Amino acid sequence: MRGESADDGEWLVRPVPGSAGGKTYRCPGCRQEIPPGTPHVVAWPADGGPFGGPGADERRHWHATCWQTRHRRR
Repeated sequence: MRGESADDGEWLVRPVPGSAGGKTYRCPGCRQEIPPGTPHVVAWPADGGPFGGPGADERRHWHATCWQTRHRRR
């Protein structure tokens, strides 16, 4: 897990290897599915821990490229 600062705030980001992805998620960046077995990232606001507190309910699974280019989609 790593911390990231950007124009949209402070984030905690965890890479998810393809071998760890066991279900389908919908990427909030492109709105496309992230199928099981696809490497991606999970990101949530830094003001909450990964297991509870503010921000934890805001965890989202993103394609890594969508996460890196999210500022261009606004």
